Amino acid sequence: MLRMLADKFDFGLWMIVNLVFLVTSVAALVMAAVAREDAYRAADKKTKPFWLVILGVAVAVNLFVPMLFLSIAGLIASIVFFVDVRPALQQVSGGGRRRGGSSSDGPYGPYNGGR
Repeated sequence: MLRMLADKFDFGLWMIVNLVFLVTSVAALVMAAVAREDAYRAADKKTKPFWLVILGVAVAVNLFVPMLFLSIAGLIASIVFFVDVRPALQQVSGGGRRRGGSSSDGPYGPYNGGR
């Protein structure tokens, strides 16, 4: 009985880890696809097709090949995109929501608390 519960726990844990890897890879792929091609060159990063292929392979591995080593490699590629490439693309593209405003600024200007 205890062995059966342990097996179900292991399977459930594996499914959660695989889902997290998949969501991370899909999010990175979508963000890579949305960015402009010239932003990659301006940020001095690899090309857009390079990142689309790498992240597309990461998504495919997470969907179709349940091997932990390959899934971890895809996760590492996604993390590299998130922490290195995406911030550089945002900086070059003038991205980011905040451009010099204060913390009390709303979407249409400063929020003054109803005064």
